[in-house]
Amino acid sequence: MARINRINAVLMIGAGLCISPFLVGAAIAQEVHFTPNQIMTWPTRSFEGDTLYSIVEKSGRRVLEAKSQGQASARYLERDIDLNETPYLHWCWQVSNTYPGLDETTKAGDDYPARVYVAHKTGLLPWQVESVNYVWASTQPQGVTWPNAFTQRAQLIALQSGEQRVGDWIAEVRDVRADFAELFSDSPSYINGIALMSDGDNSGGNATAWFTHLGFSSSKDAPTCP
Repeated sequence: MARINRINAVLMIGAGLCISPFLVGAAIAQEVHFTPNQIMTWPTRSFEGDTLYSIVEKSGRRVLEAKSQGQASARYLERDIDLNETPYLHWCWQVSNTYPGLDETTKAGDDYPARVYVAHKTGLLPWQVESVNYVWASTQPQGVTWPNAFTQRAQLIALQSGEQRVGDWIAEVRDVRADFAELFSDSPSYINGIALMSDGDNSGGNATAWFTHLGFSSSKDAPTCP
């Protein structure tokens, strides 16, 4: 199943063929922050069953929980984000476990206990979308990048890897435009969608991820995790 390619397309559905002036104005006017409660209102795109999303108390804070038991579904938001004003994507995440033994460069191994990704339209057609996927890998080494097994238009970066930091809250900050420049030789001024998920449908794996402090900022300072 060309999951990432389909997610790329679904992020653009309803976004129109041009950038929304209202959303662009909102992005320019202030930094963009998504609370767990707001993310719970985002549409869900199911690919193989439904990852269970809920708000839970963890480490003294309300966070978003994504529990996959062999399922794959994403929470996604169609929104234009101005990378000139807010180029840094930040969030905190934690996972319960990884999937040992997967070859994540193959279709059978395209599962991650946690991922956050952003999409950029490159044309008018729904499939003309490039995405950068920030993943908590199971076997790919930290810092490695590779193309998704289903489509070259999705590139992955292993921000965390393996069991060493399982159970820890990790703060992430990424210069989204710099990542697109490195992976696609393109430096977009806007991205047009963001999504997150936990999935285990290809391998039949079970994992739970927790997310908080998701947003775009003009500062490269890392968020303070729970």
